Amino acid sequence: MKTEIDQFAARCYFPAPGQPFRCGVSGGADSLAMMILAVHVGCDVTAIYVDHGLRADSKKDGEFVAAMAKKFGAKFSSVKVEVGEGGNIEARARAARHEVLGDAAIAHTADDLAETMIINLLRGAGPQGLSGPQLSFRHPVLQLRRVDTERVCALHEVEWINDPMNSDQRFVRNRIRHEVLPLLSDIAQRDVVAVLTRQSPLFAEQSEFINALADQLDPTDANALAAAPPVVAKAAIRQWLRATEVENHPPDQATVERVMAVVNNQATGTDIGGGRRVERTNRKLRIEVGNTAP
Repeated sequence: MKTEIDQFAARCYFPAPGQPFRCGVSGGADSLAMMILAVHVGCDVTAIYVDHGLRADSKKDGEFVAAMAKKFGAKFSSVKVEVGEGGNIEARARAARHEVLGDAAIAHTADDLAETMIINLLRGAGPQGLSGPQLSFRHPVLQLRRVDTERVCALHEVEWINDPMNSDQRFVRNRIRHEVLPLLSDIAQRDVVAVLTRQSPLFAEQSEFINALADQLDPTDANALAAAPPVVAKAAIRQWLRATEVENHPPDQATVERVMAVVNNQATGTDIGGGRRVERTNRKLRIEVGNTAP
């Protein structure tokens, strides 16, 4: 008979027993549960703690994660990064963390997926943004809810770290988590996280089909883009711009439309954000960095 832990593990996407599994572990319930479950199914786990130095007790948190890794039989690695002072600290900390973790697994849950879908909707992203991340070795616990990860920790009598930044209402994700999703669930009289996450694979299927067609286009060839069906041309542009964005976020629809205006000779160039512009010369598009002239 399967134990409760076995049932949680069965909903995850881990490598085969004995295979290496690198994962980011902050000490929160989600990442601890991911590490515990990966060890449970027999993976060769390495827990990576990224110390942003944003809180006075970040070193202590790293020591806690090291102790948890030892307790459950995982290897441990700690990397310190410098985020520094300034605006948009959440995005800069996230970018620094992603740079350290590379392709290591991230403990995004179904709740995180729903939040990401809402954020991307507000940003004006297309189907790819609305699909959000999909279940994979990179996102192995995406079918678990936060209550599930907390249950995994509770079953092992582990007290997790509650990062106060997760309650800071200055951050958009936190307001969506604590205000928007509960309000939507109240209005709908149902759990909208479950509704949203069921739509995610549908958006992903549509996006993958269109992107497969877009892959056949040269996104710098204005003539090829102009001749293609608009939905395919826009997907090619979206993939091109996303690949050059620091955090790999899909561009919003307004940005894609401005680039299409360049393709269609309605403009010779346009700002695409982040200090970057798309310029056109002899029907060839290019991205210029550090040039925000109109």
